[in-house]
Amino acid sequence: MSMPPASAPVPTVDGAATGASQDRSQEALAILSRVFGYDAFRGDQAAIIEQVASGGDAVVLMPTGGGKSLCYQIPALLREGTGIVVSPLIALMADQVAALEAVGLRAAYLNSTLDLHEAQAVEQQLLAGELDLLYMAPERLVLPRTVQLLQRAQLALIAIDEAHCVSQWGHDFRPDYLGLSMLADAFPGVPRIALTATATEQTHRELTERLRLEQARHFVASFDRPNIQYRIEPKASPREQLLRLIAAEHEGDSGIVYCLSRKSVETTAQWLADRGIPALPYHAGLPPEVRQDHQERFLRADGLIMVATIAFGMGIDKPDVRFVAHLDLPKSIEGYYQETGRAGRDGLPSTAWMAYGLGDVVSQRKFIESGEGSEQYKRSSRAHLDAMLALCETVSCRRVQLLRYFGQDSSPCGNCDTCLAPPQTWDATVAAQKLLSAVIRLDRERGQRFGAGQVIDVLLGRESERSLTSRHHELSVWGIGEELSEKQWRTAIRQLLARGVLEAVGDFGVLVPGERSGPVLRGEETIELALDRSPQRAARRTGRSASGASRAAETLEPVQRERFEALRAWRTSVAKEKQIPPYMVFSDATLVGIVETAPTSMQQLGTVSGVGAKKLAEYGEAVLEALPEAP
Repeated sequence: MSMPPASAPVPTVDGAATGASQDRSQEALAILSRVFGYDAFRGDQAAIIEQVASGGDAVVLMPTGGGKSLCYQIPALLREGTGIVVSPLIALMADQVAALEAVGLRAAYLNSTLDLHEAQAVEQQLLAGELDLLYMAPERLVLPRTVQLLQRAQLALIAIDEAHCVSQWGHDFRPDYLGLSMLADAFPGVPRIALTATATEQTHRELTERLRLEQARHFVASFDRPNIQYRIEPKASPREQLLRLIAAEHEGDSGIVYCLSRKSVETTAQWLADRGIPALPYHAGLPPEVRQDHQERFLRADGLIMVATIAFGMGIDKPDVRFVAHLDLPKSIEGYYQETGRAGRDGLPSTAWMAYGLGDVVSQRKFIESGEGSEQYKRSSRAHLDAMLALCETVSCRRVQLLRYFGQDSSPCGNCDTCLAPPQTWDATVAAQKLLSAVIRLDRERGQRFGAGQVIDVLLGRESERSLTSRHHELSVWGIGEELSEKQWRTAIRQLLARGVLEAVGDFGVLVPGERSGPVLRGEETIELALDRSPQRAARRTGRSASGASRAAETLEPVQRERFEALRAWRTSVAKEKQIPPYMVFSDATLVGIVETAPTSMQQLGTVSGVGAKKLAEYGEAVLEALPEAP
């Protein structure tokens, strides 16, 4: 199925239609400035808003932090009625509504956290036309009673957020989303907009078909997040590596650390806390009230780190997450992109860091093979993992590799570890042949298959109880790899696994020749491998300033940083008093803008990006008082 080009013009019938479009565009800009405090739309935002506001459907692929929410919020204000927002995030709906109320919009949610009387009150507001936006989960929306309720109300639009959840072969399938196909028949005159930050071409096609949006106009923005620096280090002592990252670059910053298992989440959070780093655990095994408490504390605090499984993060609107770290290999590039995309939503410099090693490759392959899914599902999982491994092992620009996966071309970014400190490579053809020969000889002559450790022992001629018992020293491959160290062999094995020259199979991850081993053994293919980069060689940004200013303020002069920190302190006190997250007062990016503008009047303050009319009236005088005078 071919997708309509994003540049396709919106059809107009006559001059009157063109005039109406111009009027909507002007009103949309006025809302953007008056309500949200921004002067101009970014990328395709204006075209998307016009498409939906004029009654058309849209499919929007836009990166996290790209401003997707404005693409349905503003059309909901331009059209008569209430905008319905479908979201899988019951735990975050209250914060999403609070953020809208903070800029003066009338918003509410319908979900299982409301009692009967509270839900009835929201329903009455909807029927009375007293809401601009109403959030609900997909499983509630498809209930016959909910459909009947919405059919009695005047709807401006229906926005389907996190639309990739409808894809059965995507990384985050939610069965409840499949029922949303009924929206086309139940609400034929209501424009629908499906939005996601993570979709390959296959997922794009699938969500279009399953949501019955074949006639929609498609908008595909660049998935590039230039403010994020991507870095992947060889895994040695991952917690110590993480601690060095935090201490050197992100002291006092908010961050998310992803781990594969619940046990690892809890032990890592405690390990950080024991070293004076404020950290909380989050995983599906914790009681719901504990998860809710930890999530709220993360959203409302500055400088708190959440250590979590992938159960945490979707829909997190906290804009000042300065780093996302992975202590284990993600299962797919889609998951990795979505998780790292939670850093730097405000556009300020942020870090996506990962520690990755041979054990990650073996454990992920074992997880796939031992799973209960169909063979088709396992093939899909293997393909996702292979793409993720290719990203980890690339010797070229990581951003180019990442964007290519989503079907987008890019030039080297100059802001990832492989660009800033290009890895050295070496001709590993002979080493790969020796390794494959050892694996084959052990199998053919001894009927044995081993994991990396024992194979390396054979290559190094290192005696052990197992090698002596099995007479490995009698093999022709005994000791043929002494030119490399154990660490170098492990690095080579990891990269050869990623390339399909080797495979790790079974519960114990035993090594066998991979699909691409034949040409290597026959000398028909040359193998170039990267030397392991040490953590010290990884590109580093400058750490926190002597004044202790946040990473968000790193572009400011020293005196400006002091003013920025004064505003952060004021913001924290206001947020505590109102019991809302600090970013709902003003984001870090807006505070930076205030400091750079150095306003001396309400009028000047109102020109800063992110300062809308309601926030100017509510906080303006206090900001001017809290802002230290410029020298």
